[in-house]
Amino acid sequence: MKKIILAAAALLAVTFGIQAQDQVPLNPDHPDVYVVQRGDTLWDISGQFLAQPWQWPEIWQVNPQVENPHLIYPGDRLRLVYVEGQPQLHLERGPRAYRLTPASGSSSLHPQVRREAVGEAIPAIPLDAINAFLSRTRIVAPDAFEGTPYVISGSDNHILMGAGDKIYARGDFRVPLAAYGVYRPGPIYADPLTGETLGRQALDVGSVDLFQLDPDRREEFAIATLEVTRTAREIRLEDRLLPVEERSIAAMFQPGAPAVPVEGVILGVDEGVTQIGKYDVVVVNRGEREALQPGHVLAIYKRGATVRDRIERESVKLPDEYAGVLMVFRTFEKMSLALVLEAERPLAVMDLVRNP
Repeated sequence: MKKIILAAAALLAVTFGIQAQDQVPLNPDHPDVYVVQRGDTLWDISGQFLAQPWQWPEIWQVNPQVENPHLIYPGDRLRLVYVEGQPQLHLERGPRAYRLTPASGSSSLHPQVRREAVGEAIPAIPLDAINAFLSRTRIVAPDAFEGTPYVISGSDNHILMGAGDKIYARGDFRVPLAAYGVYRPGPIYADPLTGETLGRQALDVGSVDLFQLDPDRREEFAIATLEVTRTAREIRLEDRLLPVEERSIAAMFQPGAPAVPVEGVILGVDEGVTQIGKYDVVVVNRGEREALQPGHVLAIYKRGATVRDRIERESVKLPDEYAGVLMVFRTFEKMSLALVLEAERPLAVMDLVRNP
């Protein structure tokens, strides 16, 4: 259910402060006025004004009269002004922000309260790019799929199944559950420097409800009939069933740099492609034990090439080159899932990530 946010429309402008310019540098090409458009994110808008968009929480420090700093709407105007030599953003509400209506039993006018659904406010980042990963894609132990039930057929011997279909799974159902997640075993990841096994990706395929359990089979090889309630992709033979994971996910992100030094690499990318671009979801070899949290921003670097110095007759490694920015949105013990927010050049597996 959508929460209704109330803000007094008598406030014709809300002032947002930016820290001193030497702390939060402005984008040299910043506009003086920006009108918020549908499809914008707070990250995009912050990039209009700031040289480092991940510092956008420094911009959206709102007046206490406003209930939620995320409530910026299409049509609102952001104006850059200077107060006592320091830059500030003034937010002027768009035409839907307020209106005057006659008071009850009176011909005088009074401000009407603004009512907007949270869903109409612009998000911090493009959440649609990571929706499926926010709640279901998982990093599990390398042996997590051993002994779990697996899909053996669909109705009428179908080999590809979707929402609304019935499927048959074989395995150990001695403790049957009402519902299961359907997963496809992904790659097993190891740290490229230490060789430590970090985990395995469990790719979300769909969800099923238990419809019927055949009691005439050996307990470890029972046949279950299940109804497909949701699919992220077509269910295939040999896809695995795991208990549904209950994990709370933050709806709002606060991008910022990690408090401790982080050095890692991109280990993989969704669907196994090799080239990575903006808004792709990647796997990083650092997680909760390295103090990574959802919202942490990391810079991406291409490894510097090693060249031959012909005068000194020795090999020299060139500097790593800045290539983009990613934001962690889900963490596990040893690994994290992250969204590429900026890509200044094609990215690839084994590119470096570190504090911005």
